[in-house]
Amino acid sequence: MAKELNINLIPKEKLVFANTGEKIRDQKFEDKPIGYFHDAWNRFCKNKASIVAALIIICIILFAIIVPFFNASGSGTSADTRYMKKTPRNLLLSKIGIATGYETSEYRDTALIQFAAIGIGSREDLLNIPTIGDALAEDDFLQPVKKINDSYSVQQGKNKTLFYDATVDTYLQVGFTYEYVEQSEYAKILAWQEETGIQVLYPMIAENEYNFYYSTSGVSDPNWWYKTNNKGQPVRINQSGNATTIKYNDISEVKLVDNYMRDSEGNLKYWTYSGGGDDTTAMYKVRVLYYNYYRYNHDGREPQFIFGTDSVGYDLAYRMAIGIRLSLILSVCIFAINFILGAIYGSIEGYYGGAADLTMEFISYILSGIPFIVVSTLFQMHLAAKVGPIPSLLFAFVLTGWIGTASLVRTQFYRFKNQEYVMAARTLGARDRRIILKHIFPNTLGTIITSSVLAIPGVIFSESMLSYLGIVNLGGTKTTSLGTLLSDASTIWKSVPHLMLFPAAVISLLMICFNLFGNGLRDAFNPSLRGVEE
Repeated sequence: MAKELNINLIPKEKLVFANTGEKIRDQKFEDKPIGYFHDAWNRFCKNKASIVAALIIICIILFAIIVPFFNASGSGTSADTRYMKKTPRNLLLSKIGIATGYETSEYRDTALIQFAAIGIGSREDLLNIPTIGDALAEDDFLQPVKKINDSYSVQQGKNKTLFYDATVDTYLQVGFTYEYVEQSEYAKILAWQEETGIQVLYPMIAENEYNFYYSTSGVSDPNWWYKTNNKGQPVRINQSGNATTIKYNDISEVKLVDNYMRDSEGNLKYWTYSGGGDDTTAMYKVRVLYYNYYRYNHDGREPQFIFGTDSVGYDLAYRMAIGIRLSLILSVCIFAINFILGAIYGSIEGYYGGAADLTMEFISYILSGIPFIVVSTLFQMHLAAKVGPIPSLLFAFVLTGWIGTASLVRTQFYRFKNQEYVMAARTLGARDRRIILKHIFPNTLGTIITSSVLAIPGVIFSESMLSYLGIVNLGGTKTTSLGTLLSDASTIWKSVPHLMLFPAAVISLLMICFNLFGNGLRDAFNPSLRGVEE
């Protein structure tokens, strides 16, 4: 046979045992069973998109928890109207060109002179006033105008108006302000100046015909410390006492003339009496450089807001953290309540069926026909005044929110209640409660959890929509929502886009990440995908 097939057989003497003289031990191989949740965790970890989504959700939650405790402004519940609609600013990130607080725009020549004059007026040598070009060249930290990029003239009637494309620090742009302080507070400011070397108080401005705002409206603007005509153009006084407009072709050549208030001896005045009766209660009107005044009121900290400030002057990062916290707590509470109610209701429907199922299904069918927006509006109109806007919104979500979960649970129970393992448990005398909780409900858990988790972004979106439309008013000094922030920014987002950008980005991330996270949970809790760990 071998010759016919032409097969060369190996001689027996060439065959050698590999383990001669050794005993080969039998090895026992067996599978190690693992628990349901352990197996679900292993499958969830294999879904990279869900892991990334979960990490983003955790980061957003940590942001909502940490930011209120480390609020850069010192008091997130108070609005600083001087710093309304300011761009993001962070001293650390500004070193790499991020969150600098700068804004590049086009300015008329008079406006740019005013901004540059803020930096000149904040100098220690107040009476040694340089030209604007010299002041900009010194790269002074308190100079709002950081860079003049370009200039051009526009013909307006018979005259040409100069325009400049410049980069300006929006926080220093606030410049000088008038504040009213008691005499004792004035003494504290003087002591703080002496201790830190940071100047807060500056000379008062004379209210005369050379003060642009005072001469035209009777109101003195503390930033117009230099002499101007009634058009806001800088002037100088000649020997005959007449004011002549400073002519210039280049703004950097302009040299300003101060218009400070002086006493009878020619000394600069740093306050004026504003009322009060004694040395401690007398009120002073003072002129301060607000940037340094802010530092005085916040233990030397400079103003920095990582997401900028909103239209009222609140720290946007703080308000977003409060809004995220409110949205997440509200959505999780609604998820938990609807999940429990829907699971109980749907379990009874699906397990017992018959007349009980028909009656309960008819009730849920009636409730499902009630429009949610109508319910929430009516609750806000009539119930919010008694229990508050948040509880009334919670009631609106819970009134019909459990119906979807109940319907899903009912369908799953109809699917599994006639399976062999359920029939076997019933034959062995297991009670209905044990069959529901131990045998049927775990098999429906994956689908139910996925559906319920996906309801969380739906709640966040619905709450934001109601707040954005003004149906629910969650805005206040202590509470707000992402929808309220979007509503506040809806009319001004073109000029200050960050007010719309950051809240919208957070809502988008929450929606996307919760959906990816829910998909991962669906696969993880799917009993048909259960395996064993070798």
